[in-house]
Amino acid sequence: MKSAHIFPAVAFLSLSFFQPPLLADDHGPGRPGTVNYVEGQVYLSAQPLDEKSVGSVEVDPGQTLTTQTGKAEILLTPGVFVRVGDSSSTTMISSGLTNTKMSIDRGEALVEVAEIHPENDLRILLDGKSTELLKNGLYDFNENQHLLRVLDGEAVVSDGERSVKVKSGHLVDLATSRPMKAQKFDKKELEAEDLYRWTSLRSGYLAEANVDYAPNYSFGGNGWFGEGWYWDPWFDAYTFLPGDGIFFSPFGWGFYSPWCAYGAPFYGGHYYHHFNPGVQAWGPGAHYGLPRNYGHGVQYATHSGGALAGRARSGFFSGGGFHGGGGFHGGASVGGHR
Repeated sequence: MKSAHIFPAVAFLSLSFFQPPLLADDHGPGRPGTVNYVEGQVYLSAQPLDEKSVGSVEVDPGQTLTTQTGKAEILLTPGVFVRVGDSSSTTMISSGLTNTKMSIDRGEALVEVAEIHPENDLRILLDGKSTELLKNGLYDFNENQHLLRVLDGEAVVSDGERSVKVKSGHLVDLATSRPMKAQKFDKKELEAEDLYRWTSLRSGYLAEANVDYAPNYSFGGNGWFGEGWYWDPWFDAYTFLPGDGIFFSPFGWGFYSPWCAYGAPFYGGHYYHHFNPGVQAWGPGAHYGLPRNYGHGVQYATHSGGALAGRARSGFFSGGGFHGGGGFHGGASVGGHR
């Protein structure tokens, strides 16, 4: 079985060897706090942000990012995305790699965790409570409703000396005067909301950027510094490149390390992409999420909601959604694209 994958892998890596990395002169490695996308009315303190702010503006400790009719995407530690909804605000408290804290002051934010390490101390503050994110997953922080909802993953909410563990499919009412208690909720209600569907689109878009860019470092190469945020000029955004293996987002998208890039879908050449809420507007070529790719090594992670319940047909994993722990998944199925 292994020999069936040797020729495609060698051929792919040989081609990649002759393709030098396309690095933008003004974009070094992404850091926690980097603004990775803005849409509509978004402000950093009193400064309006636009598409020129993407990749060049950081939310420093003490600064607040605010949206009116608009949305924003902020990078935290490698593999962790914060997506802020309409009429919301969030403040960076600490942006260290091992000490990362943000507060949701108003509105709503979804936090996607594709990779987290034991050394990370990643916390989100809401209503005076501190939530530590422990596992890969998807977390919804809603200040309007005073709720933490865990779609996938695991977190611990602390209020002084009291704490409660919250697992997948459970929420905590942060405004209750009684001791906090995790209780089940219906994921489908959240999956139908605008911010969830927008987050799903952004997740798939950046996974596609990963597939576009990871092959540039199949042999390490100039500019490879290991796991982190890498700027893809073709997508006008930073994407996540793991140090090794394949990490799946909560939506089922794959983030490939350069060493596993040979197993990623092939799109047939570079062209510029600009994010658009309509997947059909993503330009020519094969994309994640399109029906023609279903069952061909690509997770059909949807452009219409309900992605978390989708099932891969390629052998990468089964059962839908993210399966905890991170790292390499799939073995021989990596070569499933055809």
